[in-house]
Amino acid sequence: MTKHIRTRDLDIAYEEAGDPRGKPIVLVHGWPDDVRCWDKIVPALVDGGHRVIAPYLRGTGPTTFLSADTMRSGAVAALTEDLAEFLEALDLSDVVICGYDWGARAGYGVAALFPARLRGLVAMAAGYATSQPIKEISYDLAKAYWYEWVVALKQGQEAMDKDRLRLARFLWATWSPDWPTKWQDFDEMAPSLQNDDWAPISIHAYLQRWKETPGAPEHEDVERGLAENPAIQVATLVLHGASDGCNLVDTSAGKDQYFAARYERVVLDAIGHFIPQEAPKQTLDAILRLISR
Repeated sequence: MTKHIRTRDLDIAYEEAGDPRGKPIVLVHGWPDDVRCWDKIVPALVDGGHRVIAPYLRGTGPTTFLSADTMRSGAVAALTEDLAEFLEALDLSDVVICGYDWGARAGYGVAALFPARLRGLVAMAAGYATSQPIKEISYDLAKAYWYEWVVALKQGQEAMDKDRLRLARFLWATWSPDWPTKWQDFDEMAPSLQNDDWAPISIHAYLQRWKETPGAPEHEDVERGLAENPAIQVATLVLHGASDGCNLVDTSAGKDQYFAARYERVVLDAIGHFIPQEAPKQTLDAILRLISR
């Protein structure tokens, strides 16, 4: 069932299933994707008696801004505040967050700066504390991140807007090359990218990440907090596909020092970027492990 709840800046659309008295699990999708990525694991979580909640990120699907004047920021700080405010608006506690890609980055942010409502975090297809000086980025990673830099050009911004579905389809093809059934999933997800805010948020996300444009003033405090790479305060399990063509698998390695609670990283052989769809069993097992602790 699709529901809506308001935070400071957004009317967040979310899907909810399961026992409202069950242990809450919040599933946070990545980019370019939507809540359909969780369809293979939600039934098992519901059968287990859990309350399962999957929000649409800003700029995706039915999620909308409350004001036309709010900057369409795609910064990690914005995603972090959105998720923290979402948990607060629903008055959730003892939550397991499971996020991948942008959802993982938002999850890391909440686990570092707003951990009080969390039980644990499953983070997939993105490492923590990965913003590094450009001189330390390998050419292989630069090749993978081409789409983040092309939006610095007018032509790249036009592609992100006017050719968004073809661009997203190309990213899906290259990020998970060994996923044979991806196009059915893509077609089910694609309408969510037609949100009017999707392109400006996507463009801002990568310009801001590489310091080509400032973030939104309303997120400055969180931005400063995240810049310190604060320790993650809750039990965390990281899953990363060995064949990830976006955030290469080594980008999540060697991060143990950033985790103040229990931490484990698992590399999934022959799995690409879209872990919830490609490896639903491993995703489900990771969530259940954190719930049972």
